[in-house]
Amino acid sequence: MSKIKLLALDLDGTLLTHDKQISSENKVAIKQAQAVGVHVVITTGRPLKAIEHILTELDLLVASEYSITFNGGLVQRNNGEILSKKTFSYDDLVAIHEALAQLDLPLDVISEGVAYETNSSSLYQSFSPFLDFVEGPFDTIPRDIIFNKAVSAINADFLDQQIPKIPAVLKEKYEIFKSRDILLEIMPKGVVKSFGLDKLTAILGIDKTAVMAMGDEENDLAMLEWAGLGIAMKNATPEVKALADVVAPVTNDEHGVAWAIQTYILED
Repeated sequence: MSKIKLLALDLDGTLLTHDKQISSENKVAIKQAQAVGVHVVITTGRPLKAIEHILTELDLLVASEYSITFNGGLVQRNNGEILSKKTFSYDDLVAIHEALAQLDLPLDVISEGVAYETNSSSLYQSFSPFLDFVEGPFDTIPRDIIFNKAVSAINADFLDQQIPKIPAVLKEKYEIFKSRDILLEIMPKGVVKSFGLDKLTAILGIDKTAVMAMGDEENDLAMLEWAGLGIAMKNATPEVKALADVVAPVTNDEHGVAWAIQTYILED
């Protein structure tokens, strides 16, 4: 039986190919991992609504399986039941909005499956087809809803130019990181993927030494460092490769997840 009891998988650049598909090789390997008792847990910045099609494709859309959504802000059964959550207050969003506006960075606020787009220059809607978008000024956002995360999606060169200008007080108060070249994500302090995994493994009675995590981007760093075995994809950023325990010899387009499952779970 495998020493790994939980496999935490990032989506973009890890499980998904460049055209957002799951290869048949990865699907077969995930089934094989489940067959030896491994929980396969999607760990993503997206809400559950935006990954339901992926969970369905993997036969994971059941109450007995789990996902880490909003970068660790929510721990959920895949039937939607919330087991752990950490969210923003409205005052948090006011401070974030004011800081980003000073830098000409757009802001989208995500509440469960709805994204409130406060600036027409935002690119977030272009790659988030499974969310419902509401466009309008910041002050039209309802105050009595759950605020899961804030994002700024804009041209990569401009974003990289503005990130160093973000006030230090904001960086101290919140988790701020890029999850892709054009997307900056802002989360409540302490909310990273490892935060959610720590909550989930406590619920399941699994030690983190029995967790294998796979990722490729800055928002995966915390979980790769936290997990017993952290694997960076061949296509990962240099920072992720430097921190990981293992760098896969193949990319997300070359079934890197299947390679890792075969190497560290099925042949363990």
